[in-house]
Amino acid sequence: MGLLVVAAGLALPAGPVAAQLSDPMQSVGVRPDLLKDVGIDQKLNQQVPLDLTFRDETGKTVQLSQYFGQKPVLLSLVYFNCPMLCTQVLNGMEASMKGLPMDAGNEFNAISVSIDPSDKPVLAAVKQQMYVGMYGRPNGAQGWHFLTGDEEQIKKLANAVGFRYAYDPDSKQFAHASAIMVLTPDGKLSKYFYGIQYSPRDLRLGLVEASARKIGTPVDAILLFCYHYDPHTGKYGLLISRLIQAGGLLTVLAIGSIMLILFRRERYSLPSYKS
Repeated sequence: MGLLVVAAGLALPAGPVAAQLSDPMQSVGVRPDLLKDVGIDQKLNQQVPLDLTFRDETGKTVQLSQYFGQKPVLLSLVYFNCPMLCTQVLNGMEASMKGLPMDAGNEFNAISVSIDPSDKPVLAAVKQQMYVGMYGRPNGAQGWHFLTGDEEQIKKLANAVGFRYAYDPDSKQFAHASAIMVLTPDGKLSKYFYGIQYSPRDLRLGLVEASARKIGTPVDAILLFCYHYDPHTGKYGLLISRLIQAGGLLTVLAIGSIMLILFRRERYSLPSYKS
């Protein structure tokens, strides 16, 4: 079973920044070039094909259309064997849903679709039981579904919502970014939420707008990439190491700057004596 762990949190609002952060990865051993094909394109007002078929947590074949029609839909693309970033996406989704005054199954539906065609309904059932239990609302099991499917159907859904991911057969890992999406009752993309934590207030507004079939505006993309953890060494790739080092350096510089300011204030506040 392949393991995926958070590789890094990368801000990608502009090309030069992305290029600078990508350079250190050239020496990472596990196909860093895959990240060139990974990202999330905001396809607001794009119609998702509702005739796509998946298997729900019971193993039953379902069409996406049965989750649409009357309510807005909260969608996440993850995969159920991922122990880190995907788990954080689902955790953030559950926490945000719990903070809403509206209930899944009543005012909106939630769908988590695996991008891994090898994931089976039995694992989806485990995920649903765990997260519905954490969610704790009466209609949670009817309102939050965990779907698996064939590669062709998964890719069609991913392409429709702009979710670009890649699979590395050598490491058996998926490279992907994290986000959840809000869709209108008729299946059009209304809003994107990036990262692993989603403000309940913003999510509520997004669901309310989507329920009225309103389309939101593009948001700044702060991408977290899920890729490259070496379970044999217990270490992350070079990029995360350098980012951690950079963060430590910034901390040291910040502390040094504060100390310098305090030293100067103390120096200038001391009375001067002349002999």
